[in-house]
Amino acid sequence: MMHIKKISLFLFFIITVTCYGQDSIPAQTTDSLDWNVTVIRLAQEQINIIPRGVRRISPVISFNKVKALDKKPKKFVPPLFWKKENLLNINLNEVAFVNWNAGGNNSISALGNLSFTRNYKYRYLTWDNELRFRYGINVQEGRSIQKTDDLIRLSSTFGFRKDTITSWFYSVKVNFNTQFSNGFKYPDTSTPISRFMAPGYLFLGAGTTYAPDTKKLNLYISPLTYKATFVLDQDLSDQGAFGVEKGKNIFAELGFLVTNTWEDEIFKNIFINHRLNVYTDYLKSFGNIDFDWELNFKLKVNEYINADIGTHLIYDDDIKFDEEIADDGTVLNRGVPRVQFKQLLGIGLAYAF
Repeated sequence: MMHIKKISLFLFFIITVTCYGQDSIPAQTTDSLDWNVTVIRLAQEQINIIPRGVRRISPVISFNKVKALDKKPKKFVPPLFWKKENLLNINLNEVAFVNWNAGGNNSISALGNLSFTRNYKYRYLTWDNELRFRYGINVQEGRSIQKTDDLIRLSSTFGFRKDTITSWFYSVKVNFNTQFSNGFKYPDTSTPISRFMAPGYLFLGAGTTYAPDTKKLNLYISPLTYKATFVLDQDLSDQGAFGVEKGKNIFAELGFLVTNTWEDEIFKNIFINHRLNVYTDYLKSFGNIDFDWELNFKLKVNEYINADIGTHLIYDDDIKFDEEIADDGTVLNRGVPRVQFKQLLGIGLAYAF
């Protein structure tokens, strides 16, 4: 009887080891390659004995809870480092009288402003470009058409900085501006006092620019700037207008230039645009400062309608007033420079494209 129990325990031990061994030692197959390398691969067999705590599940893919997109997915757009803006702005002012006892003349004023901006900024490089056209007219009852504004301006500044932390750039700047049509000393429209490229101004220089990444502020300082004044109309050149010698068409200067621009939204839907140019000549009149300052406020009504309030202040020592000329053409008095001031108030349409 004792022998039978021992034999039974031995058989039970053999069966248990055999059953558990199916999972720990899988069957093996051999493969031989052409270069006499033997690879042993483990054959995948189903596990008959499942360890405690392990669940066998079959992965099932279900789309029952998936909903269709309401909107089409946005396409990936690679980042562009060019910022461009095209803006057309037209301001209109009109005054009409019918049996108005206090008197007055019917009038219409229009001012058009077209600007193209292309700015590039990435890491060490910056390149700002602007082309602007501006022209304004005024029509009054009983009078001829008068010009109220006339401008062609091209500005380009290229800058390089040594790292991406600093806001100071080594810069080269070129600026050119002139006008479209003849200008007159109204009401006299027989003799023009200015024409296209009479005058025309060219600034070319090198210096440094302060342009923070988070602000629409730009400060350019150039200790070496070449300024050229062009008077290509021979009649005005013979009069020595705009500082050129009589009979000459170009007047050159070398001096110091500071340019500052700033754009910001100071209150909700109220924007400020400031531009200042300050220049002094080293060679002939050092310390005599010429400046050109524009300050404009835009009150935005909606996407297409806004109101503009602006001022423009100019002082140029080469532009003389109250010049006296004798009948024989002799200049009795060269005149004196004066501060020029212009103010603008209008409501108009704006369209960006």
